[in-house]
Amino acid sequence: MTNQGQAFDVNAMTLTRFVLAEQKKHPSASGDLSQLLTCIQTAIKAVSSAVRKAGIAQLHGISGETNVQGEVVKKLDVLSNELFINMLQSSYKTCLLVSEENSSVIEIDEDKRGKYIVCFDPLDGSSNIDCLVSIGSIFAIYKQNSSGTPQVSDALQAGRDMVAAGYALYGSATMIVLTSGFGVNGFTYDPAIGEFILTDANMRIPDKGKIYSINEGYSYLWDQSVVQYIQDKKNPAKGKPYGARYVGSMVADVHRTIKYGGIFIYPATSDNPKGKLRLLYECNPMAFIITQAGGKASTGKMDILDVVPESIHQRVPIYLGSKLDVDEALSYIK
Repeated sequence: MTNQGQAFDVNAMTLTRFVLAEQKKHPSASGDLSQLLTCIQTAIKAVSSAVRKAGIAQLHGISGETNVQGEVVKKLDVLSNELFINMLQSSYKTCLLVSEENSSVIEIDEDKRGKYIVCFDPLDGSSNIDCLVSIGSIFAIYKQNSSGTPQVSDALQAGRDMVAAGYALYGSATMIVLTSGFGVNGFTYDPAIGEFILTDANMRIPDKGKIYSINEGYSYLWDQSVVQYIQDKKNPAKGKPYGARYVGSMVADVHRTIKYGGIFIYPATSDNPKGKLRLLYECNPMAFIITQAGGKASTGKMDILDVVPESIHQRVPIYLGSKLDVDEALSYIK
């Protein structure tokens, strides 16, 4: 089978096929998680489509205008949130949703209720939409740990209890990076067949990298330990200086860190002493993915996956990346 002279691999491992193969390895599996991941995949395809034509459809930062059909044109982040909520509600596999865009938890109607809780950031890095920088979606999946009507407390589980986590990156291509606790795999979207294809099997982060990623514009607000660490990373007397890379979109920065190694830091500052990034749908899923890829993620005081959340929009500082780089950064704090 050829397409414009290109041979199509009939054995291509699609994401759906991969998830079903993983399910087969667990004879007791009900298939509920597989179905939920398929619904998340559909939401990501819809968001990717919206991202790709955002400029044409006037979705950048425009809210409240009406299009030719008389419909209100929604901002891309609002649209992405609605797409995710709609797909997750109609999966019949969720009981509670936590979105970055909603101030409180979203409880699923009883007739559509399942056993999973999904915490998600539908469009991470949305402040970068207007300048066409890579953006993404992040999600974390937990199992309800109480019986009966789901409570907010069901969503406040430590990252260690996560069932699966992933992110989608809308860059030069659209990619999903996924883990269900058995390694990390990357799937690139092939628009010709409308499927995500396994392109990055068993992703591993190098033990040490050559890049640090932090917003140095806030250095005047940092703790002295962070200032000293970054200064030493730039000091030739302390070894070969590291390169600086900072996109300002967490998904893009973390994806690069997994691919090339190094460290991504969003520390506490005097303005935000508890950190800036949110635990449930940014730091926890990314920490789970990084850890599964052989890296490390810390708040500076403890492993991020050991933090027991107290509120759904809780913030934490984050030091994430290659094991040796994170250990070195933490040694400055101690």
